[in-house]
Amino acid sequence: MGQENKNQTWVSEFILLGISSDWGIQVSLFALILAMYLVTVVGNTLILLVIRLDSRLHTPIYFFLSVLSFVDFCYTNSIVPQMLSHLLSARKSIPFHSCVLQFYVSLALCGSEFFLLGAMAYDRYVAVGHPLHYTVIMHGGLCLGLAAGCLVAGFSNSLMETIITFQLPLCHNVINHFVCETSAVLQLACVDISFNKVMVAISGFLVILLPCFLVLFSYARIVAAILCIHSTQGHHKAFGTRASRLTVVCMCFGATIFTYLGPQVATLAEEEKMIAVFYGVVSPMLNPLIYSLRNKEVMAALQKVSERCR
Repeated sequence: MGQENKNQTWVSEFILLGISSDWGIQVSLFALILAMYLVTVVGNTLILLVIRLDSRLHTPIYFFLSVLSFVDFCYTNSIVPQMLSHLLSARKSIPFHSCVLQFYVSLALCGSEFFLLGAMAYDRYVAVGHPLHYTVIMHGGLCLGLAAGCLVAGFSNSLMETIITFQLPLCHNVINHFVCETSAVLQLACVDISFNKVMVAISGFLVILLPCFLVLFSYARIVAAILCIHSTQGHHKAFGTRASRLTVVCMCFGATIFTYLGPQVATLAEEEKMIAVFYGVVSPMLNPLIYSLRNKEVMAALQKVSERCR
């Protein structure tokens, strides 16, 4: 591990405790997570290809969906391959620099996704609330600006958190998690981390709660606009399409809010790991299924592309 000075340890690598110490559970989790990982990679790759190849999908909503798929693809690959490797390993270690990189990239992509969900909710609000002015409001420049802003905000927030977290002196190198995650890394510090907790709370408000409020506000306005539709069939179709999307968004936000803004109690460590599995593995798998592969336009485009490849 390196040199030691009093209680402070100079860390060259971290030991991850993982999800479970039971070998049978680890093997079962490996099979389950591998299956979800493959669905995530294939699903998001298909969405990116289909939107890129079909000109009919070159619209604002599909532009945001392609960016979301790309972020999900990168986020999954920042944590799941290592998780799968560790599930079949007796010693779950990660070099210091790799831990820092994983911490930064995964946190940046996670934050970017929350901002993107807010931008997508705003896009749907404009489409439903102002259909006649939709193309004027959601022009290409605004879409590019919103997507770039989401990424810049996510990576900037992550850079700040990474710097203030890894400059702390550490007492040991055993992380009670399966990835290098904020609260788990902070528990290694030898000094008071009150400042870090405040910064995490501020970051959580800006990155999680603000986009969450924007999503809820946008969907509330969407519901109000849908209720103005006189057709009962139109009500069912509109609510059916958005209910599934809102459910996944709320689950994603809820899981992250519990992890980063919920009670910091040691006994919640195992529950936090399960929640982390949800938004790290399950949510990126559900996004392409809910947002795109249930969409008739995307399925038609996918069929068209598959026919070209025959």
